[in-house]
Amino acid sequence: MKKILTYFSLLILVLVAVAATYLLVKFPPILAGMASKTMCSCVYVMGRSPESVKEKELSVFPGLASARFTFEDSSSVSATFLWKTSKAIYRKGLGCTLLAERDEQSVRAQRFALPEPAGPNPDSLAWPIGNKPGEQLVEGVNYKAISQAVDWAFEETDPAKPKNTLAVVLVYDGHLVGERYAEGYTIRTPIMGWSMTKSLTNALVGILIKEGKLRLDAAAPVPEWQSDERKNITLNDLMHASSGLAWDESYFAPGDFHNMFMHSDDKGGYAASRKLEYPIGSHFEYSSGTTNILSRIIRNTVGEDQYPRYAYKNFFHRIGMHTALIEPDASGTFVGSSYGYASARDWARFGLLYLQDGVWNGERILPEGWVTYSSTPAPAAPKGEYGAQFWLNAGAKNDPQQSYHPGIPHDEYGAEGFEQQNVFIIPSRKLVLVRLGISHHGFDMVGLTQKVISALP
Repeated sequence: MKKILTYFSLLILVLVAVAATYLLVKFPPILAGMASKTMCSCVYVMGRSPESVKEKELSVFPGLASARFTFEDSSSVSATFLWKTSKAIYRKGLGCTLLAERDEQSVRAQRFALPEPAGPNPDSLAWPIGNKPGEQLVEGVNYKAISQAVDWAFEETDPAKPKNTLAVVLVYDGHLVGERYAEGYTIRTPIMGWSMTKSLTNALVGILIKEGKLRLDAAAPVPEWQSDERKNITLNDLMHASSGLAWDESYFAPGDFHNMFMHSDDKGGYAASRKLEYPIGSHFEYSSGTTNILSRIIRNTVGEDQYPRYAYKNFFHRIGMHTALIEPDASGTFVGSSYGYASARDWARFGLLYLQDGVWNGERILPEGWVTYSSTPAPAAPKGEYGAQFWLNAGAKNDPQQSYHPGIPHDEYGAEGFEQQNVFIIPSRKLVLVRLGISHHGFDMVGLTQKVISALP
């Protein structure tokens, strides 16, 4: 028995040593990459202090706030965590890009001809075209209750679980009825949307379909798939996150998600290299990789000459989203899954575009039927929780009460992102709610929605 216990103890020690070695090899590159990219974007795109980034974002990851940072001429950030150093570079108008496989010189040599916003100063125009809020109150809206709801969204009641709300914008029937910002944030501050960017990608695909350059029922134009079964994956399958491709979206263990974001320069290419795991169209798999395949399809469809300015000229600037940007990866493709920024008002404009069935100031931006398509459950989504790059509250087909956000109207759909970024669109209440923050302990978006709805006619 004593010999067995000795062998067992040795086995445990070996397993612990193997696990520790694995963690030391795998996690420092992930954490160093995440630290440098997050710090770069928060400081140079959002205009925040390094101290606030360490406090709000990095402190929730064990030991990461103690990483060593080097800032070079307001153009890059290097982060060293344990044995690994990673670097993210900043380019004006493009935001930050994490270097993985390519050298800095070759990435900086890329040329992006970004257009300047055209037309009059938005500060001289009334909302939603511009920034001047309406002077008349909307009949039937309980503004006192709205103000209390907004204040509640910022109220900190548990120091151990801070809400860290940065901005709230409420739009009812096209009118701004509620708005507030955390200290240091304004109507012009671009705020990281994380996975809300997937819904921006939805709009770009829709515009290309309106132009006749893409078709939902056509095979996805992915060169790597033309010699195997993946050639049968349609654009619709990708939009519904139901391609059948093998994917691991885990944020807390090494896998596809981190391999794509931290180790690959061509994120769409990495995702396209995955093999089939399920029959095409049969399995819903939330996947940042899928959206980056879509983003690469957009680039290839538009063409290199027009691609850098396409999203701005054909989408953002047409609806007054003048603070919006999507950061590119090191291959030059915009990271359509995760790296989109916009002010809270511009996120609200985005939601309002969909509330208005894709029409803006009398001009149709999205094709007819696109909003209905986007907000209709994907056949493979078990609880009707996902449409075409939007989260839905429709509920399970045979039991609508099994819904993604119980307690609010079933026609709610929206863009959602890490750290509790939300754009909720509720057509039945003519309502768009934007809540942006840095919340690692959750935020009760349903509670805020219920409070706001109770204050409406």
